[in-house]
Amino acid sequence: MCLSIPSKVVDISEDKTICTVDTMGVKRDASLLMMQDEEVAIGDFVLLHIGFVMNKIDETYAKESLETYREILEKLDEEERKEAILADDNCQNRGSQ
Repeated sequence: MCLSIPSKVVDISEDKTICTVDTMGVKRDASLLMMQDEEVAIGDFVLLHIGFVMNKIDETYAKESLETYREILEKLDEEERKEAILADDNCQNRGSQ
């Protein structure tokens, strides 16, 4: 199962094809190529899927979702937390699975 954790855009490349997002303290790069119809700015909250920004989301909704994730992560050890946050990068669309 793949989960998209809300991530905050903290940097955008000059050519606006890549952004750096902060996902609960974990920073990583994500492609903006799927967002041609909608501009993404520093400070926006987005959802990622396999390294691509798929859509922007409302800040209030993002913060509520992050609080739920924090409650779940509190029950995990440090390594499990990091794996859970980074799992979306390795998620593959498996259709009916």
